Amino acid sequence: MTVESHETKIPRPSTNDFLRAEEIDALAQQLLRLETELNSNIPTTLWISDLHGEGDRFKSILRGRFGVLYQTCREALPNTFSIDKIQYLVRIIRKKQYILDPAMKMDIQDVVLCLIQVLKYKLTNARHNIEDILLPEFHDTISRLLSGLPVPDPIFEEAIISERLIAHLAHAIRNVLIDKIQVLGDVFDRGPQPDKILRILSSPAYRRIVDYVFGNHDILWMGAASGNKSLIAEALRITCRYDHFEFLERLKFDTTKLAEFAESTYPDDKITGNFKAKTKRGRAMEKALSIIQFKLEEETINQYPEYQMESRLWLDKLAGMLKKGRTEPLNDTYFPTLDLDSPQTLSAAEQSVIDDLVEQFISNKHLKRLLKYLFEVGKTYSIHNNMLNIHALVPSTDDAQFEEFLGHRGRVLLDFIQAAIERVGENYITGSPQNPRDQALFFYLWCGPRSPFFGKHAMKTFERYYLTDTESHAERSLYWKQNLHSKEFKSLLLSEFGVKRVVYGHTPVNYLKGSHMASDDGVAINVDGGFAAAYYNRGHSLVHTPYQLYGIILPTPDEMKEAEQKLESAPLDVELIDEFIHPMKVKDTIEGAKMKKERSKIMTQIRNLANTAPNDL
Repeated sequence: MTVESHETKIPRPSTNDFLRAEEIDALAQQLLRLETELNSNIPTTLWISDLHGEGDRFKSILRGRFGVLYQTCREALPNTFSIDKIQYLVRIIRKKQYILDPAMKMDIQDVVLCLIQVLKYKLTNARHNIEDILLPEFHDTISRLLSGLPVPDPIFEEAIISERLIAHLAHAIRNVLIDKIQVLGDVFDRGPQPDKILRILSSPAYRRIVDYVFGNHDILWMGAASGNKSLIAEALRITCRYDHFEFLERLKFDTTKLAEFAESTYPDDKITGNFKAKTKRGRAMEKALSIIQFKLEEETINQYPEYQMESRLWLDKLAGMLKKGRTEPLNDTYFPTLDLDSPQTLSAAEQSVIDDLVEQFISNKHLKRLLKYLFEVGKTYSIHNNMLNIHALVPSTDDAQFEEFLGHRGRVLLDFIQAAIERVGENYITGSPQNPRDQALFFYLWCGPRSPFFGKHAMKTFERYYLTDTESHAERSLYWKQNLHSKEFKSLLLSEFGVKRVVYGHTPVNYLKGSHMASDDGVAINVDGGFAAAYYNRGHSLVHTPYQLYGIILPTPDEMKEAEQKLESAPLDVELIDEFIHPMKVKDTIEGAKMKKERSKIMTQIRNLANTAPNDL
């Protein structure tokens, strides 16, 4: 007798069903990552500008984290903690070791739990991967403490183990103090170690967290490396002006031909202009390069009349004065390479020198290693945490409108310039021929009045070197700072870039004379406080945490040495710009708005897939 089976056959999922499930899972992971990021605190960001070759000083201040450690501990720990207790914990983290201080009434377990609280606060930032932060020896223990799970008794009962744990916690905290560093340009010139600064910024420890905005001194060197002859002469002239020959030697430049030509052509007793170099060799090279530079840049100015830079055309005027013997306006009358009938023409020796330097600049692999980083990561501007970051300005007019240059203005102008820089960078890195018009643009960006990196009515290099009339030396700033006092212009600027504040550098301000970093409304913030020894030897930085936005007036090298001798922290003056009752989240930023759109798009995809899937998917 046959018995019929009444079992229901369950259909096997098809290959398409499996693929659909995998797609939903992948989209769900993207969605959850976005959701986590949106609800994270904003990254703690540090701004610094116009470092101008002060490599050792930058490294020293960076090691101290610009005072961010104290603020982080203050935000992470309860309000009931006294200033003394917070400073005590800061000392422990700085030294990476337990410090017994009976006055604090904190045992070693209290210290461990406080450091765990500080670390946990920083790890609420979704972009931190704990695997990259913790050293392996105490990885599991610290992970359990962060999760509130029990740990073995010896952690708190054996002093040597507790002290090693504290050292590891301090190491982890220091690694996550700063989430992003925004550099507003100008690492080159004035100081002796621009190469050191770029090596630090491009190192594995910092490269992923650095945003870089070009400054006009960076543009000078980038344009020179592309083969722009006048910028090559100018970059080397400035280097010789400060006698930074060791920098050139580190980059393996051979200046023998230049030095021999300069010293034989310009004896020291014939150099009477306003030259700054301290050595005879430096002064001779500085003067030789100044004349070569003026001849070459006049060729560019005449070739591109749209730049409207005729005010820099001095060589015909100089030749006229020398011909007529009317040299009273001059402080230097010795120009042996100047053809009075054709003053823009290079002498044969000058041509040989510049040809040698051009070949070295475009082929120097040591320079390319530095500038490749700038070309790859640098920008004309960046937007972060609702802030526009620029080096100097967005070109504007006397009536508080955006200035037009080459048919562009405002954000479109900056994007146009960025595209040209990227073209030059790609050709430089690959060794491809350059477009002469793009190369010439670098000259204008370095010193042109409508350049977003310069912003003065003229660069008075010739006047400052060779004219006795000091009034002719003045480089008048244009309308940027004036317009930042206008509510209408600030509204125009913020609307153009979709931001709430603008941060810029380029023009040093001296806080000792009462200057503030921020405008009264906190919308415009100048972070150039004269970091280099050639300026105020002090400098500014700006810090944005989830709870505060504040400026820091940095100590001078002398103040830092004095603090070290007293075993104290160097003094930091703080300018509070804004405070937030609740921690600022990524979802409150421009970046967050983009993420929300992406989140909505992914959610729509998931729902569409779910509607077409079997019930048991």
